[in-house]
Amino acid sequence: MVTDDLAAFAVALPPGRPLFGLDLGEKTIGVAISDTRRSVASPAETIRRTKFGVDAAALLALAAGREAAGFILGLPRNMDGSEGPRCQSTRSFARNLSRLTDLPIAFWDERLSTVAVERTLIAADASRRRRAELVDKLAAAYILQGALDRLANIGAGR
Repeated sequence: MVTDDLAAFAVALPPGRPLFGLDLGEKTIGVAISDTRRSVASPAETIRRTKFGVDAAALLALAAGREAAGFILGLPRNMDGSEGPRCQSTRSFARNLSRLTDLPIAFWDERLSTVAVERTLIAADASRRRRAELVDKLAAAYILQGALDRLANIGAGR
């Protein structure tokens, strides 16, 4: 199941299992994970992208190890809400991943997530090198936290 509808996604989730958040970049995939109550997102790791099969295997191994309930993928819409090539690439990744797993997959609008994380790291006086190490997994946590908050507001996802 791949959906833009968070309420439909929530219905497909088994209780008491965490969600994974993904920030898909061209070179890396930022990964975050929620607690089992699905209230807090924490950055987990950054996967260096290679081929889809290798990337998917790494994600699915992480998800299996943490008994994940599903995936939230950041959808990089344009500022006007339209979808460009990066959205198409993310949707394609989700479709291909859904062929390898029964875990539900939902999209979350990630406009400005990386910018927000960068600003926070700059305010914390993180060096450029440190920001580069952290930005992807922190952006994934930012994306996942937004989706978790929305799930809590619609009274679902627990």
